[in-house]
Amino acid sequence: MKNPATPLPECHEGPEAFQRFDALVDAVLATPHSLIERRQRAYRKKVAANPNRRGPKPKLKPSV
Repeated sequence: MKNPATPLPECHEGPEAFQRFDALVDAVLATPHSLIERRQRAYRKKVAANPNRRGPKPKLKPSV
């Protein structure tokens, strides 16, 4: 739960907001696909290690 005493950040609009947005989009699009895949593999490994997670459990492939 958020602390109600902390003020919310102000919403800044105008040309500066578009420049910040454009810079963020450029940074996201410049991220290599290999880095995204590596982060996804690490996240899936972390999620699979949680024995108390909700939802259907994935089928485990039998080891060959």
